[in-house]
Amino acid sequence: MKRWLGVTIFAIVAISLGISYALREFYLHARLPAFTYSLTLQFWPRWVRAAIFAGVGLVLLGLGLYKLTASLLSPFPGGNKALVERLYDFRRLRKGPRIVAIGGGTGLSTLLRGIKRHSGNITALVTVADDGGSSGRLRQEYRVLPPGDFRQCLTALADVEPLMTELFQYRFDEGSLSGHSFGNLFIMAMTAVTGDFEHALRESGRVLAVRGQIVPSTLESVTLCAVSGEEVLVGESKVPTGKEPIGHVFLVPEHPQLNPEAQLAIMNAEMIVVGPGSLYTSLLPNLLVDGMVDCLRSSPALKVYVCNVATQAGETGGYSIHDHVETLERYVGPDLFDVVVANSNLSLPLSPAAVEAGIRRVTFDRKQLVGGGGRPRYVLADLASSRLTTHHDPDKLAQILMKRVWTRA
Repeated sequence: MKRWLGVTIFAIVAISLGISYALREFYLHARLPAFTYSLTLQFWPRWVRAAIFAGVGLVLLGLGLYKLTASLLSPFPGGNKALVERLYDFRRLRKGPRIVAIGGGTGLSTLLRGIKRHSGNITALVTVADDGGSSGRLRQEYRVLPPGDFRQCLTALADVEPLMTELFQYRFDEGSLSGHSFGNLFIMAMTAVTGDFEHALRESGRVLAVRGQIVPSTLESVTLCAVSGEEVLVGESKVPTGKEPIGHVFLVPEHPQLNPEAQLAIMNAEMIVVGPGSLYTSLLPNLLVDGMVDCLRSSPALKVYVCNVATQAGETGGYSIHDHVETLERYVGPDLFDVVVANSNLSLPLSPAAVEAGIRRVTFDRKQLVGGGGRPRYVLADLASSRLTTHHDPDKLAQILMKRVWTRA
């Protein structure tokens, strides 16, 4: 770009010199009316006239370029930003690390909303086990992958006006569409138009100017099941409803294959982030996909687990940070994660509704956390959102991942 900008400036200078020579020749040989003496400011020295014309020219050039770029950029997302700022953001984000985020639900979208400000090379690997609400109904009626978690990731990574994001999250509350969100229906319609769910995600990403890409962890329709005491809970939405603590979870069919596109993203990644998100219903459905753990172990990327800031009723009641890590290691084996990121702000109060529902802060025991021989390395920081205290703050989490994890890897 700088090369062609230089060529343009040189061309303008050459044209100006040509006009100057032509005017000089004209002044030497032409007979001009008397009023041209005042019109061309000949009563001032040449250097003063040169400064005046140069100043006026620069002002007009700046105004013209500003209006031109504003007109050219106005149809595009972020058109109210200055051109230089947009170019800087584009180049900076393009140089960001290749990040793979694994999870689902609100936790994954929270991570993506913060991390997209630090890198444009993001791949979100999303669980396909969702069977509740609008996603569950669409999955059952149309035999497609559930679109709900993908919709949340699309809006989290979007670089469009807030109104478009709000439109995708809009949920109908009456009539035959009651309970469905516009974004879910949009993805379904795009799937019908393109003939393929993955293609539909890519095209939806183009509509929303998504930074990065969103990929299903598997292309097979899977059902998450959990053993709670002597009861087997079938379906992701049923897993947290058991009367006893969750013993273990598994997928049906038993060995769904890892999506090749997800495998490629993992092998090319520089940092892989698992979580935040529901331990049993968002994270493990991805990690249980056949080939996922082997692929993660083969990847040279830095592997990070982000622990939740609060427990979840029916899933992780009473769990500490150590309990979360220990549960993950039962399924993926030891020493997979290089770093565990967890919240240290235990004083921020939970809402009365959360406390009444049995939700508590995820606590930590420093003796347990530092007693494992240095792997994984634990990074504790204030990560809780002051607005929604049971969730991470997107900006705080992204800052810690980039400044205390990635830069010190």
